Amino acid sequence: MYALVDGNNFYVSCERVFRPGLNGRPVVVLSNNDGCAIARSNEAKALGIKMGAPWFQIHHLQQSDGLVALSANFALYGDMSDRMMSLAAGLGHRQEIYSIDESFIDLTGIRGDMTLRSRKIRQRILQWIGIACGIGIGPTKTLAKLANHIAKTAERQPGSYPVQHAQVCHLGNLEPWERDALLQATEVGEVWGVGRRIRAQLKDAGIHTALDLARLDPATVKRRWSVVLERTVRELQGTPCISLEHASPAKHEIACTRSFGHAVRELSALQEAVTEFASRAAHKLRQQHSHATQVLTFIRTSPFRVQDLQYSRSTVLPLKRPSADSRHITQAALLGLQAIYRPGYNYAKAGVMLLGLSPANQHQQELALDNDLAAPETNRLMLALDAVNQRFGPGTLSLASTGLASDPRTWGMKQERRTPGYTTDWNGLAVVRA
Repeated sequence: MYALVDGNNFYVSCERVFRPGLNGRPVVVLSNNDGCAIARSNEAKALGIKMGAPWFQIHHLQQSDGLVALSANFALYGDMSDRMMSLAAGLGHRQEIYSIDESFIDLTGIRGDMTLRSRKIRQRILQWIGIACGIGIGPTKTLAKLANHIAKTAERQPGSYPVQHAQVCHLGNLEPWERDALLQATEVGEVWGVGRRIRAQLKDAGIHTALDLARLDPATVKRRWSVVLERTVRELQGTPCISLEHASPAKHEIACTRSFGHAVRELSALQEAVTEFASRAAHKLRQQHSHATQVLTFIRTSPFRVQDLQYSRSTVLPLKRPSADSRHITQAALLGLQAIYRPGYNYAKAGVMLLGLSPANQHQQELALDNDLAAPETNRLMLALDAVNQRFGPGTLSLASTGLASDPRTWGMKQERRTPGYTTDWNGLAVVRA
């Protein structure tokens, strides 16, 4: 038996914890550079705002409907997520953190009333950190995900599902006919693993609900569609096919890319940005205990600025030997940048991607003529760099080519509506006055 704990409108909920005045108002959180809506309150959804809606298309709702738009504060959301996940872990004995606001919990062997236990955990999360969440329980991860959708929809839209399933829905406690009724009321596109393309194909085949999908023959589904959809069908039928992952698998590629808040023309500004991106990518590489063998660097103009000259180039440079050292990775990225940079263009985006990843415990055996690259001090230096930034905040210690944090950065993102780091920055701590 599995449970899925999912924070409601998570980014908006995090903002409302520290700004109660936002409760009951339509709120959206915008993506990098305040481009589009990536989180919406229920009130914003009621206005018809779609996920991913460009800000320039909905900004008029500020005046007409009191819409509040906020820049994304990912440091705050990450910290609130850690707090929520630590409380959600008390529901069972094993946990898989699926995303920043979702985690699967293994309930196998847990005795007692799981619905009551889930409601207590939900209340604890709400009381201790202020985040409302929905909890779905089922014999497979797909059914738990579906139960979570039912729980949240029944709370948000009374009448869509029976009210007893609001907040917490336990499909394992239902009679077969009750479960079938809920599956019949669920559109097939709401099933975990059914994307828009597959959804359209299923509807063309007359499969409109989750129950229609669950009643298909798995072997037929495998032949007509894919083994992935076959597993989904088996999971809907109650056969576990997707196990709990205790640790995220190592990535085969690591990328760090950003769109600039303003057009960048100078090479020096691009060098600062690429250094920042390469350093972040190298840090992620060390976190998963891997080495990279190649570094891809790219720059491009904006395809939406039709009045600008268009330019887009990328290049891949091999490293002398596999490495996770920020200095070596950044050096390769900057050499690549110099090779593809052309003056006279308004650059809108740049990025660094690390390729050819391998485990850090796999060593390339060769005669090291440049001893500084092979010296053990290299690893100790990177450990010290990560430790300082972990303790005092990202960017506390960085490579010189990043530039000074106090200097204005033309390549920085637009975050004009960003709230303070209430839990991640001493200067952003909330002040309570009697």
